[in-house]
Amino acid sequence: MEIIDKSTEIHPTALIDPTAELGSGVTIGAYSTIGKGVQIGDGTRIDSHVVIDSNTTIGADCTVMTGSVLGGAPQDYKFHGEQTFLRIGDSNIMREYVTIHRASGDGEATIIGDNNMLMAYCHVGHNCKIGSGITMANYVGISGHVLVEDKVVFGGIVGVHQCVRVGKLAMIGGFSKVVQDVPPFAIVDGRPTKVCDLNKIGLRRNGVGPHVRAGLRQAYKLMYRSGLNVTQALEAIVKEIEPSPELDYLLDFIRNVRLGNAGRQLEAPRF
Repeated sequence: MEIIDKSTEIHPTALIDPTAELGSGVTIGAYSTIGKGVQIGDGTRIDSHVVIDSNTTIGADCTVMTGSVLGGAPQDYKFHGEQTFLRIGDSNIMREYVTIHRASGDGEATIIGDNNMLMAYCHVGHNCKIGSGITMANYVGISGHVLVEDKVVFGGIVGVHQCVRVGKLAMIGGFSKVVQDVPPFAIVDGRPTKVCDLNKIGLRRNGVGPHVRAGLRQAYKLMYRSGLNVTQALEAIVKEIEPSPELDYLLDFIRNVRLGNAGRQLEAPRF
């Protein structure tokens, strides 16, 4: 291993573009390639046979395992070589053969937050915004322009349609087909997904008190079990349940779904 700046280790077979910036304590494994304009934060470990393409930023204390490709060109017919980016935060784990593409559209970025684990063969498409504290089990595929909010859990072999929004603290069952927005705090499953229950354990583990959890549970019953339509359910929730920041967030999420197309609030409506 070649030692650079005391604690930085680069295997002699690795290829590092001269414009790349490596922090202190970075490790680059055998046959890995680090492209133009890449920035890697302190303490991050890049294993063997990894490709980190141009304009990719990786934060501190991340682990990128064998065969991963980060910052590759987007799989988008509208992409014509414009300057785009991939920005990854701190303390992320990318297991074997993870692929994350940079964005399409001049100056745009695909963004990954902090403290996420993407297990083997996961894919995140162009222009996605992925929050923090997220777990993706093996073979999860996220299409372009998807927004995943904090602390979502994906089971294995889940496919997510483009422009879907997944609310925070949601859980998605393995083998699910996600073609519409997933409401926050929900457990969903199926092909296509349907709301099965409230993520009570996730709420409790994240410090949401029993009174607020009870209000959210009542709201979910009114929204998904009462036979009311969406407008009626929203009116009943506002009338019957004591407000909380979590409830307000849920209601705003549901209202915004109706502003988009086909159950996806990030997709422009079609007239």
